[in-house]
Amino acid sequence: PTAIVKSNENKFKMKFFSAVVLALAATASTTSAFAPAAKFGVRAPTFELEAKKSIEDIADELKGKKVLVRCDVNVPLDGKTITDDTRIRSSIPTIKYLQEKGAIVTVCSHLGRPKDGPEDKFSLGPCAERMGELLDCDVKLAPDCIGEDVAALVAGAKEGDVIMLENTRFYKEETKNEPGFVEKLAAPFDIFVNDAFGTAHRAHASTEGVTKFLSPSVSGFLLAKELEYLDGAITSGEKPMAAIVGGSKVSSKITVLEALLDKCEKIIIGGGMVFTFLKAKGLNVGTSLVEDDFVDTAKEVMAKAEKLGKTILLPSDIIVADAFAPDANTQVVAADAIPDGWMGLDNGPATTAEQKEFLSDCKTVIMNGPMGVFEFEAFSKGTFGIVDILADLTKEKGAITIIGGGDSVAACEQSGRAGDMSHISTGGGASLELMEGKVLPGVAALADK
Repeated sequence: PTAIVKSNENKFKMKFFSAVVLALAATASTTSAFAPAAKFGVRAPTFELEAKKSIEDIADELKGKKVLVRCDVNVPLDGKTITDDTRIRSSIPTIKYLQEKGAIVTVCSHLGRPKDGPEDKFSLGPCAERMGELLDCDVKLAPDCIGEDVAALVAGAKEGDVIMLENTRFYKEETKNEPGFVEKLAAPFDIFVNDAFGTAHRAHASTEGVTKFLSPSVSGFLLAKELEYLDGAITSGEKPMAAIVGGSKVSSKITVLEALLDKCEKIIIGGGMVFTFLKAKGLNVGTSLVEDDFVDTAKEVMAKAEKLGKTILLPSDIIVADAFAPDANTQVVAADAIPDGWMGLDNGPATTAEQKEFLSDCKTVIMNGPMGVFEFEAFSKGTFGIVDILADLTKEKGAITIIGGGDSVAACEQSGRAGDMSHISTGGGASLELMEGKVLPGVAALADK
């Protein structure tokens, strides 16, 4: 999807509220909107991240240099078959640019979560093959990510060649950022490029550690675009601004909700967290998912919204089921009339119509999380309905729509409307640290402009 907003090229000024939105847009949740979510800490103070160098700032230094590029090629696999190559495709512009400038390019990445050393099912072999197809050149897979064989392969490569190191997480030292391992990983190279937005919030050997040994360390196009686009769209984005926050639990989204109340004029709440809010309003929620410990928190959020003159839209009707199953019996009921023994699993049609009206004047909308259990067809209409609303807002009215969260992205792809959105984040990993106002270590470690 093409970015509609263009901000000053390669500016990485990121204030807290854009950071919150970035976290929303980057969160790649792999669980259903109704599944348990992790709890998190206290809201942190405002911070700013200074401008960082990108590969374009060192264009004249690249020829003949051995460049280590941290990409995110952590793609879903069915056996050895890649089922979605989006992350590999997203890394191509940076690698092509480095090739054209005469660099010797070596890509590193993790894939999955190997438990104890190398496992064939987590080999980057399929990724190297697919990257080669996309680049129209041979991408050699190194037998390891450190050691003499890797050093020899890199030393023997010529300008424009592309090598891919084997999975960095075959070593436990990668996630521990262990100095001895970091030094070995960096040893064959001159320059470091971080283009892995999805892991930039982790201080791992291949994201943060190597910057201590390789200079300059700069960003690639993908990392720059994610930060730049979101920062440009949000800090100077057009109002009215709305946030759509779905997900299973208030506990996992409360920091974000608090911050977005300050930033956005309108907030739509969907997913399993709806029922904690309905209970906070004194309504019966049947057997729906509720976090009793967060009922008071939900009351506080609603009170804060009222005090600030902001609007929170909760569903007016709910699709309820007598079991959490794709073939359960269902009925549409008013949000204040959920019967005992039934659980809410999606928004009803009246809610979707209200959401369309609610968002009709918005110029910027951020979506994170689905409205229901869209994996089950019977409970998918609320999520696909709001995806259509956003796609139409961009297509017909030029609104900026930012989609984040694994489930939100999946819903857009499944609906066929992904191409109509302004920006769909490639980010992985739930950036709870960033939501709390912490700096992204993988970005902070890069060279300042």
